[in-house]
Amino acid sequence: MSPNTPTSPRKTRVFLVDDHPIIRRGLAQIINQEPDLSVCGEAVSREEAFAAIALLRPDLAVVDLSLQNSDGMDLIKDLKETAPGLPLLVLSMHDEMVCAERALRAGARGYIMKQEAPTKVLEAIRLILAGGIYASPNVHNRLLHGMADSRPGDGVSRMSRLSDRELQVFQLVGEGRTTREIAEKLGLSIKTIETHYKRIKIKLGLKNSIELLQNATLWVAGNSPRN
Repeated sequence: MSPNTPTSPRKTRVFLVDDHPIIRRGLAQIINQEPDLSVCGEAVSREEAFAAIALLRPDLAVVDLSLQNSDGMDLIKDLKETAPGLPLLVLSMHDEMVCAERALRAGARGYIMKQEAPTKVLEAIRLILAGGIYASPNVHNRLLHGMADSRPGDGVSRMSRLSDRELQVFQLVGEGRTTREIAEKLGLSIKTIETHYKRIKIKLGLKNSIELLQNATLWVAGNSPRN
């Protein structure tokens, strides 16, 4: 190459963490079509992502909250400690009015729902790379006004009473996981999971385990992707 030959500008390297191959493939196509962005790697679990990100050192990571045998919120917290300069965008099917604030508190720089248009995802990526924080107008309004406007019986208000770990357990109950399966997935003891059950029932005003299962199942059904 001669000294006068122009070189292509360096593309911003994006890492994808999602356990759905179709989502990763579609997202990679969208990103790779952009002249200034490229996907440098992918992962399906917290452990795989943690190792790959340390090796590849991307400029930004797009993370789902539901991962293979793990939880995206835990990954966000891990990366905040080990790679504090890495911007993280959460792309999730979970209700933003419950999970966005949690993700931002954990260390993410943005939160976007999976049903949003591809242009919105690119907009979020570029805003975060520029040093901003991306969230929908509804989430921005909620962050500004806190919980002052929440109605006592509102479902979002009720769910906000749960800690991050309790919400993880509640989600897994709604997915039909057994206590042992939940314990293994989260790396906790069965006794600890049972303690979380008790706290969840108290915070949500549930009388017994049947009501816990019913409410958790309805919660998961309401946050599942639509066709």
